[in-house]
Amino acid sequence: MTETRKQDTDGTPGPVAARRPGGRTARTRARILEATLHVVARDGIAGLRYEEIAELAGVHRTSVYRNWPDRDELVNAALLQYSGTVELEDTGDLRHDLVDYLVALADLLSTTTGRAMQRVIQSARENPEVALPVDRIFERRLARLQQVVDAAVARGELPPVDGYFLAELLTGPVHLYVSRGLRPFTRTEAERITDVVLAGLRHTAG
Repeated sequence: MTETRKQDTDGTPGPVAARRPGGRTARTRARILEATLHVVARDGIAGLRYEEIAELAGVHRTSVYRNWPDRDELVNAALLQYSGTVELEDTGDLRHDLVDYLVALADLLSTTTGRAMQRVIQSARENPEVALPVDRIFERRLARLQQVVDAAVARGELPPVDGYFLAELLTGPVHLYVSRGLRPFTRTEAERITDVVLAGLRHTAG
């Protein structure tokens, strides 16, 4: 790690300060992106104001404009920055991995980041600029799910199944649980959903 030595007001060397990787610019950009998600979660894309983002991020408004002069590009960057929060592991036990994934998804959807992502996704169909990164995110997640499913099929855990169909069956109930907020989504719910879906796929395999 690179170190720099500050100068005290009398000109003598001050204490050594470590320069963090990425520097102040990277930290500023990260605060802006996080603030963007907070505002989008509350007001949606239509209510996005650079002045409010700058205030929430603790930066000058020009810092936001300088990095992202286009509003859609700012939303895209924020979405892509935080889209990888939920990862699907492949431990060799499909049921266990899917349950873990659903629990992590529910946790994410319950956060400000998750709510913001939902607002962005809902508006993507009406906004081509936003639809592109949203499609990339779903394509990446779907490709990963298909890899895990194909591996499970090869192990004999599951009959051949389309990853998109499986994703809809598994994640749909999670979104309903979290959005309605009538009952907490626990690991028990994740296990029940996974068991019902996997049993149904095995039972209806031709």
